[in-house]
Amino acid sequence: MQGLFDLTGKVACVTGASSGLGRAAASLLAGAGARVVGVARRTDQLKAWQHEAGGETAMVVADLSDRLALTGIARQVAETFGPPDILINAAGINTRQHADEVTAEGWDQTMNLNLATPFFLAQAMVPEMKARGWGRIINFASLQSRRAFGNGISYGASKGGVEQLTRAMAEAWSSYGITANALAPGFFRTELTGPVFGDPVLAKRNADQTCIGRNGEPEDLFGPLIFFCSKASDYVTGQVLFVDGGFTAK
Repeated sequence: MQGLFDLTGKVACVTGASSGLGRAAASLLAGAGARVVGVARRTDQLKAWQHEAGGETAMVVADLSDRLALTGIARQVAETFGPPDILINAAGINTRQHADEVTAEGWDQTMNLNLATPFFLAQAMVPEMKARGWGRIINFASLQSRRAFGNGISYGASKGGVEQLTRAMAEAWSSYGITANALAPGFFRTELTGPVFGDPVLAKRNADQTCIGRNGEPEDLFGPLIFFCSKASDYVTGQVLFVDGGFTAK
């Protein structure tokens, strides 16, 4: 049974590895035996992640919101350990602008990083996965894939798109042995959710909205993430798993 969750020898690319849930995911996979390439913009934070993670790791410093650079980024990712078997699209942005204040620039930045990047980066990596007959794509959806929150119209639209993108990826590529699934975290304390946790009243209100009665910790994602990355999920594709303590159940 242990072999179902074994990632030894697998190569993983994790975007957004410099902070938050992306960093937690990259460290988790390194600890599980995968060779991990972390991709993000901030060199110092990526170096700190490498020092923290141990294992076999490499880093690529890049601006993932630049759509024209993604094919080159995919080539850079493959330089150290070879083409990835696993792609985790954890990089994201939330401008937190009210619908009346959304700018064209902010909208485009959100859609590029949250929605276009997961697709085009995967598209660049899929040919090697096809050749091996095995691959895993894990996208990061959100509570806002299904729920409308204040000051979240562009973020919510992008994450709603991620849910459908995940199904479409599964339809396109799963017959080649490549599964595509998404995790939809609830409220976890990260850089991205800093403004939420900076307000104790709001943080408690979110915790009270869950069935479990608390907000999420990065470790709460570890089991679902390993499942989606491993042989254990061979017959699971096109799915969105809400890891939210039951927030969406109420």
